[in-house]
Amino acid sequence: MSISLHLSALLSRLALAKSRRFIGAGLFGALLMAGPVNAQESSSNTRWVSDSLNTFVRSGPTDGYRIVGTLTSGQKVELISTQGDYSQVRSESGSNVWIPSKELQEVPGQAERLPQLEQQVAELSEELKTIDDSWKVRVQGMQETLDSRKALIDELDSRRVALETELTEARSELRSTQARLGDENKQVLMQYMVYGGSIAGVGLLVGLILPTLTRGRKRNDRWF
Repeated sequence: MSISLHLSALLSRLALAKSRRFIGAGLFGALLMAGPVNAQESSSNTRWVSDSLNTFVRSGPTDGYRIVGTLTSGQKVELISTQGDYSQVRSESGSNVWIPSKELQEVPGQAERLPQLEQQVAELSEELKTIDDSWKVRVQGMQETLDSRKALIDELDSRRVALETELTEARSELRSTQARLGDENKQVLMQYMVYGGSIAGVGLLVGLILPTLTRGRKRNDRWF
């Protein structure tokens, strides 16, 4: 009867341990999913449940073998063989034990990956900061280039306006000069016409008077 009680107690402890392991695994998954969401709502009194959960290991590949120890969640082990639902692994201490295959994974645990993720986040943050600083420098250079080009455009526009004003004044002066030149040409033409007419009149007068004088001299010569 004492053997039966001992077996019953052992089975009860095993069932309790297995239920505690499942509950712990469920809590661990829930914390992983809810952690990033609730992190922003934390206060000075808020705490998180530790993810250092333990898994029982046995001396053989079935549930009938005795429990010989525990492995911590995320602990690194070496796979030796697989039989049924169990896998034989070698722990970091060198012990060969059997663990349910479903409790093994091919990627490192959260405890091992977290520092790597933090390092990657730090590297990415530094890279983003470098990119941001580089873009700030480039934007500042582009802004300075735009400012200098705007100043050059404003200067060229001012010069264009000044040249247009000078061109307008030159055209106005050219028209005035052309008008004065036209008046002067008319006056010169009138003077030429007057001089020509005067010369023609004098020539005509000389042509009329000269024959008369010549005939008078001839008559006087005959009288003597």
